[in-house]
Order: sequence, then C-alpha cells, then structure tokens
Amino acid sequence: MSDLSDRLQGTFAAIATLRSSGLIGLERPDRAIKAAGALKKFGPTPAAAIAAAGVRHPDALAVIDDRGVHTWREISDRADALARALASRGVTAESGVGVMLRDQADFLVSVGAIARIGADLVLLNTSFAAPQVEGVVEREGVSTVIYDLEFDAVVSGVELAGSKVIAWGAADAPGRDSIDSLVATAPSAQPPLPDSPGRTVILTSGTTGTPKGAKRGKPPSILDMASLLDKIPLKSGEVTVIAAPLFHSWGFVHLSVATALGSTMVLRRRFNPAQVVEDINRFDASALVVVPVMLKRILDLPEAERAVASGTLRIIAASGSALSAELGTRAMDQYGPVLHNLYGSTEVAWATIATPEDLLAAPGCAGRPPRGVTVKLVDEEGVEVAEGERGRIFVGNEMLFEGYTGGGGKEVLKGLMSTGDVGRFDEGGRLFVEGRDDDMIVSGGENVFPEEVEDCLNSHEAVKDSAVVGVPDEEFGQRLRAAVVLESGSKATAEDLTAHVKAELARYKVPREIIFLDELPRTATGKILRRRIIEL
Repeated sequence: MSDLSDRLQGTFAAIATLRSSGLIGLERPDRAIKAAGALKKFGPTPAAAIAAAGVRHPDALAVIDDRGVHTWREISDRADALARALASRGVTAESGVGVMLRDQADFLVSVGAIARIGADLVLLNTSFAAPQVEGVVEREGVSTVIYDLEFDAVVSGVELAGSKVIAWGAADAPGRDSIDSLVATAPSAQPPLPDSPGRTVILTSGTTGTPKGAKRGKPPSILDMASLLDKIPLKSGEVTVIAAPLFHSWGFVHLSVATALGSTMVLRRRFNPAQVVEDINRFDASALVVVPVMLKRILDLPEAERAVASGTLRIIAASGSALSAELGTRAMDQYGPVLHNLYGSTEVAWATIATPEDLLAAPGCAGRPPRGVTVKLVDEEGVEVAEGERGRIFVGNEMLFEGYTGGGGKEVLKGLMSTGDVGRFDEGGRLFVEGRDDDMIVSGGENVFPEEVEDCLNSHEAVKDSAVVGVPDEEFGQRLRAAVVLESGSKATAEDLTAHVKAELARYKVPREIIFLDELPRTATGKILRRRIIEL
C-alpha cells in the first residue's frame, strides 16, 4: 500500500511541477485538441512535440540561429515536408539516419522529420574523423546522412544505400541534395505511421576506434521531464541559450525540453563566449545551457564583455564534465545564485542535480537525486557504504539506456546501473564525484579511453610503446598527456604524432601534450604506472 501511495504522491508532485513550468495548463480548446492529436498520432516523440508546439504556439519564435528567426509553425511545416521527402527517397521506419550538424534550426527540423517516419536517429559527433563516421554508419545501419557541407570531406567517402543531404552550406554545392531542395520539392504523400517510435542513438567513446552507440527506445516521458524541471525550473515561453552541442546528451536533453515547453532556443553554429553573453542580453534569455569549459571561457572574458545586464537570467545549467568548486563559486559571484549542476551520463541520463542552494552550501558537489531517481554507493563487494565513505556510483531511474548497439552494456546491480564513477555522500545527502572507477578520461565533456589513443600512437612506425593519461587542466577538467617511447634509431616529433592521431581519431582524442621517455614506468608485473606519468 505504501508503494502505491508513494507512486501517487510522486505523480501528483510531477503534475504540479509540469503545471508550474507551463508544460500543461489551460489553452484554446482547438489547439489543445490538435496537440493531443499529434501525441496520439506520433506517440511521445520529437515529432509529436514539434507538431504540438506548431499548433500551440504557431507564431512564437522556436529558434534564433545564424540564419535568422524561425517560428514553431515554420519548424513544424519544414519537418513535415522533410519527412515526406525522405520517405520518397526510401527512408522507412527500418532505416537509420545519421545527423552531423552544428547547432542550428535544421538540427531540430531533421530530428522531427526522422521521428515522423519512425527511423532511428543516429547523432554524429561533429569532431569525428572519417574512420569513426564509416564505422558508425556500418554498425548502426545508417542509410542516409544529413550533414553540414563543412563535413563533406569526412562524409564523402562513406558508402550509403540512401542519400547524402546537405544542411548548412547548400548554396555552395549547387545541384546536390539539400534540406532546402528536398523541402521545396517534397511530395504531398505522407509516410506511413510507424508501429513504434524510432530509437535515438547517442554515441559515446569506446575502447576501439568506432564509438559506441547508446540506444534509447523511447524519449523521457513528461513525468521523467518533471524530475528535471523540479530541480531546474525552466518555464514555457521563455528564452534559452543552448551553447552545449546538440549531438551531446546534455544539449539534446535541452533541445527536447525546450521543444516540449514551446520555448525559444538561441543556437549558434560555433561557441563564442562573447556572443553567448550578447545573446543573453539581446534576447532577454532566462536560461543558459553549457558544459563547464564553456562557462570558464565566459568568465575569463573581460568584465565588460561577461556582464549580463538583462536581469532575466534565472538559470545556468551545467553538465558534461566535473564542475569545480572554484568555477562554481566564480559563476555565482558573477551572476548570482543561478547555477545548477547536473551529474549523469549518456547511459543513465541524470543521477543528481545540484541547485544553487546546494552549491552555496557545498561548493563542488553534484547535488541530490531528483524525484524518481535512486543513487547508491557500494564497495567492491556490492555492499552499500556508509555516509561519507567512498563507493562506486549506481543509479536507478526510468531512463536507463537499453545497452550498446554493438553489444554489451553497463554493470547492473539490483536494478541499478553503474556510471563508472566513484564518489561519496556528505551529511546533507549531497553527492561528491571523486573520479573514475576505470581509466576513462573526461576532457571537456568528452569521454576518452586511453587504450584507443595508445593503439593509434602505437600504429605509427616510429613508436615502440605509449601510455595516455588524463592530467588536471583548468579549462577542460582533464587534458590528454601521451608518454611515448620511440623505436631505436627512429625519429618523430610531437607534431608528427599529433598529426597521425588527428588523421585517425576525433579531435578531442588528440593528446594536447606528448612527452618522450626512454621507457614507460611499470610495475614488476608489467602494468603501466599511470600515476607516475601524471606526476611528470
């Protein structure tokens, strides 16, 4: 009986949060009926959210980007036309469609079109080199790729069963398929409604050259969204500057939330800290979405350039990598008690959220679990540790991923999933994340496994052995340092090896520092002493 009572209380609390956010409430009956019809037609997908926003807020601004302004009606109509055009080109609910776009309105349009068809959405990191794109396309069954022209060299060699469609830069590629040309010539026939929503595949770095795909069978429900909004009180109709890249889970979550709320998103193709502040002031933004390295770059601006004068900024939402106590304090000294810090991962979604009150009381903390989320810390035997003791972090919620598309998943213990991190709870129930439970390096919000970079370095003819570690970095949290042993008589410079890695791996996997050693420090059993390399 208590479980039922808890569930009912949780549901009522979630509904109250959704009402407060403006996601549900009173509106014109005709628009409410049409919005409900979109949900019934497309299910809980981006297609339904975009269509609903198109009828609930048709003339409100959906996106402000480097191209101009776009209303929700325009976004919805463009997504519908693109869906019809893609379907006429053979994209079906069984297809996979890759999206390799910088932040812009057509990112949202592409997501909506793919969801209307029911195809799988595969979000491609804009830092990927050609080998990563080729590997992902093959493994995920991608038949069509929508991409910005600047990535033409990366995508051009990929063999596809379907189309290559250009978004940004189409004017410089006349005669080739583009979103603009497909929308302009879209047939009137609608694609058949899918039996079930397509998957969203967000790519996370793996131990091999091809990034792993974390698959989700359904987007967060509105009750899941309520747990986020309860801690980060975004409101319908307000303006959110999303600086975080949309292909990352953090940026994608806020794209989804802003769409559900019918808010206005300010999106820029490239991050420019001064532009972010200018956008906040110009458009009276109430929220800013960043990864910590972006926040640091904003705070490093001269005082006159980093000042927010609009008075509307209520929320700075940060996630993607560790938020240091020093950076959090600087941010709130500058902008007031508006900073929120979310800890989670692509695999578990959100685990804990620190409110401004949490960060003022315990700088550097990751906060507490929001409603509907369970977080436990356990020792190596799987036994829960006492308050204040260090343990492995396990998370339970309704948003855990389904596993990696190439097979495998995260460790699960009594229904809770490992994040791969270790941490401790303080006496106030706030989580402090203290490091990794494995060798993964988190640099600027990107996950890097040392073995992958080491394999790449070792493939260079001049390299005998190598080890890659993460060392503290004020801007990125961690930066990659490679220790390299050259073959006897061979010569190679740091620049040579950097170029070699850059040609094979994503940019964020390129070591920022390469040092040369006569031999790597190892234990008697041959294990690399990575701590020694970090201390060099």
